[in-house]
Amino acid sequence: MLMTNERRPAIRTLRGWAINVLQEVRAIHECEEHGWAKDGADPHARERAIDLARQHPPAGLTGDQAIAEVREVLDSIGDACPECPPQV
Repeated sequence: MLMTNERRPAIRTLRGWAINVLQEVRAIHECEEHGWAKDGADPHARERAIDLARQHPPAGLTGDQAIAEVREVLDSIGDACPECPPQV
């Protein structure tokens, strides 16, 4: 008998969804050396992330709730990796 396992969703948390949206539009990126998320400082990418959250919120959320999560994640990410030496 052939049995299949149901796939788990790739993103399990709302924060994970917001990070994925921000990476998709290149509003944030990872430090290549340490893996920390860094703000791309691109206002156009931020607006694309907000638009995407508004138009395609995760199941069970309103557009406003999705936008709030994207903004919360953006506010928690700096523009420098905390482990990299400061650039002078």
